[in-house]
Formats: sequence, C-alpha cells, structure tokens
Amino acid sequence: MAAVKFDYTKAVAELDQIAAKVENPETSLDDIGALVKRSKELIEQCRQYLRTVRESIEDSTQQ
Repeated sequence: MAAVKFDYTKAVAELDQIAAKVENPETSLDDIGALVKRSKELIEQCRQYLRTVRESIEDSTQQ
C-alpha cells in the first residue's frame, strides 16, 4: 500500500473547521470528544511535518 503524502494546508484547514464546530453551541459533547481527538492527531502530524521541513532547511544551509 502506498503512503499518503501529508498535506499541511489541508490539515490546517481541517483544524479550522474543527474549531468552528467545537465553538458551535449545537455540537454535542460526544461529537466534541471525537473532534478533539482528531485535532490532536492533526496537530501531531503538523508538528512532525514542520520538524522535517526545518531539518531539511537546516541541512541545506549547512552545506
């Protein structure tokens, strides 16, 4: 199975959508729990992506 390429822009957009849903008073507590779990996953993926980009930039500037 091929690895799915991470799309930082889409992840940030999804986080924005999650924030809007969590702020909506009509969103149930059960739904908020699932949204918080998904946001944690996305945040960790974004952090890893940014670490990788930073390391790549640092490597290229040291050469």
